[in-house]
Amino acid sequence: MVYNNFMKFYKMHGIGNDYIYFDCMKSEIKNPEELSKRLSDRHYSIGGDGVILLCHSDVADCKMRMFNADGSEGKMCGNGVRCVGKLAHDLGYVDRDICTVETLSGIKTLKFTLDKQGKVKSAKVDMGAAVLNGEKIPSAFKGESVVNAPLEVGGKQYGVTLVSMGNPHCVVFEDPNNLDLEAIGKGFENHHAFPERINTEFVKVINGRELKMRVWERGSGETLACGTGACASVVAACLNGFCAKGEEITVHLLGGDLKITYTDKTVYMEGGAALAFTGDIEI
Repeated sequence: MVYNNFMKFYKMHGIGNDYIYFDCMKSEIKNPEELSKRLSDRHYSIGGDGVILLCHSDVADCKMRMFNADGSEGKMCGNGVRCVGKLAHDLGYVDRDICTVETLSGIKTLKFTLDKQGKVKSAKVDMGAAVLNGEKIPSAFKGESVVNAPLEVGGKQYGVTLVSMGNPHCVVFEDPNNLDLEAIGKGFENHHAFPERINTEFVKVINGRELKMRVWERGSGETLACGTGACASVVAACLNGFCAKGEEITVHLLGGDLKITYTDKTVYMEGGAALAFTGDIEI
C-alpha cells in the first residue's frame, strides 16, 4: 500500500539474515536499487541486508525480487525466499501450505510448517540442482566441477570448491573462528577469477552430519546466515568426501541452524522465517 509517498514495510529474517520486505503485488516501486542502498543503512535508516519485493507472477503464486545492500540485484536468496513465502501466505495471497515463488534462478517450491495461529513459522524449499561447472559459476576455472582447486587470495593459497545455487559460491574448508573475514571476504568477492564477484563460505566440518559456517556475501558483507551458502557448503562437503549425499546435514550459522539435503536431482533447505516488525517509510 502506498499513500502520500509512504509505503508499509515488513522487517523479516531467516535465522538472522534480515531484509526489508515490501508488498508489491498491487503496487510498484520504481527504483528498488537506490531504495535498498538507502534503507539498508543500520544507523540512519531501517537497517538490513537489503530489500526484497513480493511481486505478482504469471507463472507462480508470487515473484521475488531481491536487492543487496549495495543496490545490486541478486538472482536468489535462500533465507529470503522462505520469508517471501511466509509473507505471501500470511497476507492471504496463498491459502495452502505449498507455495511456488518465481525467482531469477527459476521457480522454487516451498512447503510450510504453520504455528498454532496459522502463520508460517518455517519452510522447506526445493532449491533445484546445484551447478558445478566452473565456467557456469561463472569463474575462470574450467571443467565439469571445481573441487579443492588452488586459489591465491591476499598472498595465501586456499583450496576452493565452487557451487552455484542460483548465485555463485566459493567454499573454503577452514575453521571460521578468529578470521579477519572483512579483509579475506573482500579479497575473494573481488578476485579476478570471478567476473560477477562471489559469495564465500568458510566451513568447519564438525562431523558427517554437521557443519559450522561463516559467510561473506557479495554486495552485503558478512551476514548472520545465507541459505544458498549453506546449500553450497553441504554440496561442497559431499564433493570433498566429508558428508554423504541423501543425508540431512545441519549447518550451524551465526544466526541459527539450517537443515540441508543434497540429492542427485536437487538440494532441499529447511529453516525458519520470522516477522520482526512492520512500519511505514517514505519512498
